[in-house]
Amino acid sequence: TYFTLQGFTHLAALQVFLFVGILLMFLITMAGNFLIIIVAAADPALHTPMYYFLKNLAFIEICFTANIVPKMLVDLLLERKVISFSGCALQLSFFILLISSECFLLAAMAYDRYVAVCHPLHYAVRMNRRVCLHMVVTCWIAGIPFSIALTSWLFSFPLCGSKEIDHFFCDIAPLLDLACSDTYLFKLLLFLATLVVVFIPFALIAASYIQITHTILQMPSAEGRRKAFSTCAAHLVVVTLFCCTAGLVHLKPKFSLWASSRKVMALSYTVVTPMLNPIIYSLRNTEVKLALRKTFGRR
Repeated sequence: TYFTLQGFTHLAALQVFLFVGILLMFLITMAGNFLIIIVAAADPALHTPMYYFLKNLAFIEICFTANIVPKMLVDLLLERKVISFSGCALQLSFFILLISSECFLLAAMAYDRYVAVCHPLHYAVRMNRRVCLHMVVTCWIAGIPFSIALTSWLFSFPLCGSKEIDHFFCDIAPLLDLACSDTYLFKLLLFLATLVVVFIPFALIAASYIQITHTILQMPSAEGRRKAFSTCAAHLVVVTLFCCTAGLVHLKPKFSLWASSRKVMALSYTVVTPMLNPIIYSLRNTEVKLALRKTFGRR
């Protein structure tokens, strides 16, 4: 009826330090992403497709972090770190849904930057409100089949005697370690799903930025090149941080050989990256900084 999460029990002396550090990052993540949503909604200057996508990305980051970090913080303070069977399945299904939606949304944001830089005269037509809404809804819906299929299949496997999950949340790899039956077909499906969810969006993002770079280099004005690049830099950094860590964790073939390494890598995209996203977008974006001053300076 329940699983035991090992978490960071191998770092018993650092539990309090980890709790304080992760709690601070959690609070910064929540505050930063809520600020992005509030400012982008309040300032009319930010009612553009780019910030519409950014608001949705911030909302995904809030849900993604809330799905994992509060339970991890509680477990860092408790000696018995347990999660119910249904709670584990629910956490995993939301994890797959949100990570899939984020990958697709990052690809949609790259397409937005591609149209803005490479086809500026057609930008208002190609990226109108209806198109943006359909793109965001598609990003959310596209993750549902992966979430339902992978979670239901994984939890249908018979489990061996041990119910100890060598991780700080219910992820696919440590749960597979507990399965007693043959999981070859599931691993094949998982590999294909990871290609679709992580690497196809990453390939689309790479293709978009190749075209963007080519267009920027053709610009005669150095100031024009600088402005064009500055609108894409923050998104490119976020994509690199997220796709590299998530892709490395979920494409490693021998799950059981790097349990400790996957915890560190998982921390990077479940705690660190969601915290850095609003900071990166705020520091690299003059419009966001101006909107922050206007919104809170007024009050």
